[in-house]
Amino acid sequence: MYIQWKKIIITTLDLVLAFYLIMAVTSWNNPDENSQLCTKVDINISDANNAGFLTAGEIKHILEKDHLYPLNKKMESINPRSIEEALKVGPFVKTAQCFKTKNGHVKISITQRMPIIRIKSQHGSDFYLDDNGGILPNSKYTSDLIIATGNIDNNFAKSYIAPLAKTISASPFWLNQIEQINVLPDRGIELVPRVGDHIIFIGYLPYNRYKNAREREIKAFVTKKLSRLEKFYRYGLSQAGWNKYSYIDVEFDNQIVCKRRDSEAEKKEAEALKEEAKKKDSEVQQRTEEQEREKARKEVDQQEHTSDGPTE
Repeated sequence: MYIQWKKIIITTLDLVLAFYLIMAVTSWNNPDENSQLCTKVDINISDANNAGFLTAGEIKHILEKDHLYPLNKKMESINPRSIEEALKVGPFVKTAQCFKTKNGHVKISITQRMPIIRIKSQHGSDFYLDDNGGILPNSKYTSDLIIATGNIDNNFAKSYIAPLAKTISASPFWLNQIEQINVLPDRGIELVPRVGDHIIFIGYLPYNRYKNAREREIKAFVTKKLSRLEKFYRYGLSQAGWNKYSYIDVEFDNQIVCKRRDSEAEKKEAEALKEEAKKKDSEVQQRTEEQEREKARKEVDQQEHTSDGPTE
């Protein structure tokens, strides 16, 4: 049999050259992770500037504590899954994603659990609820959230106070107007507004053993009460005065019951306002007199300076 050695050699050289080119291109496009170091860590936190608990510094601290912070480590030794699992353990982390890039960067994306209300019950509990009714531990968080007080246990907080707070927060007007929710011993709900020296009683939240149905019923109940109350604010209190009543009851659909402030309290309030106005007038007058005296002193000093000048 005649063997075409020349053709075999040429074919072999072509295959070797092709293999070399493929390996060269692959090596250029994919640097060797055995020697490449992580040169940058990008941490992105959702809602970082909007009432959140987490900062990039805190994420770094969590990873450093577990010896997982990737900066200056070999890319080969960095495990994105381990980083994700370490971050998900934190009580304020909702989701965590991590991946490596070809240029030696590690990117970490965090979504955090957002608090909507702070619970400070009469039993001594102090914690936050997120928008899903989950409990967040007390922390350094200082944002101006609605506070719920009174007869609240953890189950009532998660099942009833959370959807109540969520409904209030959905309205910019009521989110700014309501500063406190108070739960009475019989589980009646009182609202304390920022504007107006009165308390609002909205009644009792609908009971339902099923979570989705309960949240829908609470949302409809609270929305209806706040809609009626807003109309009363607009057409009633705006005319009568925000401090005329001490208690406003909107429990029943066909009426709004208001308790007037007693005459003695109104008298004391009027006297206090009068005294405050008098004090302000006195302060203004005192500042004016001091300014006049200072002006007179400057004029005298100027005249003396002029008289002490050189004479012929």
